[in-house]
Amino acid sequence: MILRRRDPAARGLRDTIRVLPPAVRLILASMVVFNIGFYLVVPFLAVHLSENLALAGWAVGLVLGLRTFSQQGLFFLGGGLADRFGVRRMVLLGVAVRVVGFLLLGLADDLASVLVAVLLVGVAAALFAPAVESANAAYGHRLETDGVLPRTELFAIEQMCSRLGSVLGPALGALLLAVPFGVTSAAAAGLFALLWVAFLRWLPADASTGTGAGGEQRSGTVAPTLQAVWGTVLRNRPFLVFTVLCGAQLVAYNQLYLMLPEQLDRAVGGQAALGWFFTGAALLVIGGQRTVTAVAARLGHRVAIVGGLALIAVSFLVPPMLTGSAVVTLAGLACWVLLLHLGQMLMVPPMRDVIARLAGERLLGAHFGMLNTLGGGLTLIGALAVGAMYDGVDAGIMAVGTPWWALAATVAVAAGALWTWSRGRPLSPAAAPG
Repeated sequence: MILRRRDPAARGLRDTIRVLPPAVRLILASMVVFNIGFYLVVPFLAVHLSENLALAGWAVGLVLGLRTFSQQGLFFLGGGLADRFGVRRMVLLGVAVRVVGFLLLGLADDLASVLVAVLLVGVAAALFAPAVESANAAYGHRLETDGVLPRTELFAIEQMCSRLGSVLGPALGALLLAVPFGVTSAAAAGLFALLWVAFLRWLPADASTGTGAGGEQRSGTVAPTLQAVWGTVLRNRPFLVFTVLCGAQLVAYNQLYLMLPEQLDRAVGGQAALGWFFTGAALLVIGGQRTVTAVAARLGHRVAIVGGLALIAVSFLVPPMLTGSAVVTLAGLACWVLLLHLGQMLMVPPMRDVIARLAGERLLGAHFGMLNTLGGGLTLIGALAVGAMYDGVDAGIMAVGTPWWALAATVAVAAGALWTWSRGRPLSPAAAPG
């Protein structure tokens, strides 16, 4: 049976998933489980460290910072290892390390053992996440070539699955607040153990080529050395420029974790509404991502990516203009979160497609790993800058809206630079070289 490409909005989600190869369905299911397991534990980690283990504030910050650094900072390493040794091996290794990390985290009763546990949890993601992303990109290229569906639609479904897990995880974690943290951590480890069995059983050895589910297996290929993998990525100047400019959206998005709690404290004197904002944003992505991706397909990659960045920049202008009563301030924050996520929904699927094309559909693990590593570095710089600006606001030497105006300007500059840089470049599938 020949499957013809259809408008993403014209085919139901269930019908779309039904035509996907089993390995792709496994990858999408793993996105849900990854986030359920992660959000089952990590959002409640700070409370466990401070209340149950009585760690000082600096120690809690050290633990959380080490987890983020060991994950984001090592994505490039993990992606390169996936290109060198194969997606399946790195996925199985990473998931196994995550199981050990969560089990140890539940048993740890001092700072040293907690640090080892969170290091393992972070390194695990650096091993399996770029591998899974590169496999999905390779399958997406094959599906698009065969006329089944555009790769951007597959990326959109991936985003929806990730957000579904981010909604279910904290909800389950909240239900388990009455039980010891070690039980919750063990439950997360159990989820990843089941996922390891599923990957062992159903993830093909040639997942990095986008075959293994009815396609021909690539034969006679020799795995590149790590030096060749990393050298190829670091010499790919168009990819690096594109990645740095698109990194502005990661910087902007991660301010949700800093600026939203800060503004809620200033507006209503507490953060009780924080969970509602994140839940609403996740439901927006789950319900609207495919529709927005269909709009992006009509606009073309260049317009969608730059337009998404522009929308993100505009979102940061809303809160400083809607101030006054608590209700007005909350409305401004809600508009900010809405526009910020719409911008991301518009640009992220085509952005990831362009990254794979700039990589020449090769060494996708290292390229997607570099996307996260560079984004993590830029996000760290952005968080430090925003934190310093809030210190200036508290000291009375900066206006209250300074962090908002600064981020709006930063993202707008990135959007303008990307528009200029991409002029004449074949970013969209129709114009890209075969």
